[in-house]
Amino acid sequence: MWARAFAGIVPGFLLSAGLVGLLTWALPGPWQGTIVAGIIAFFVVWIAVMGASFQFASGKRAWAWLSALAIVSLGALWVLQWLRWVE
Repeated sequence: MWARAFAGIVPGFLLSAGLVGLLTWALPGPWQGTIVAGIIAFFVVWIAVMGASFQFASGKRAWAWLSALAIVSLGALWVLQWLRWVE
């Protein structure tokens, strides 16, 4: 149980940051206009990810899946910034 809880906290935090970052940069207009809504949405998404981490069968699976998804979401943000599609 503790492994799944910490999986929701640590990689779940990074996954939530990546997902909210992708969402705020996908919206039209400058990203600075979505900062307050993004911060509020971040906590909602993070709580949802923490709750979802308890649906995994084991802590190892929770860490593996959430870490992999966090790497993908943050990697997508990095690629979009590297390609200069977002600033």
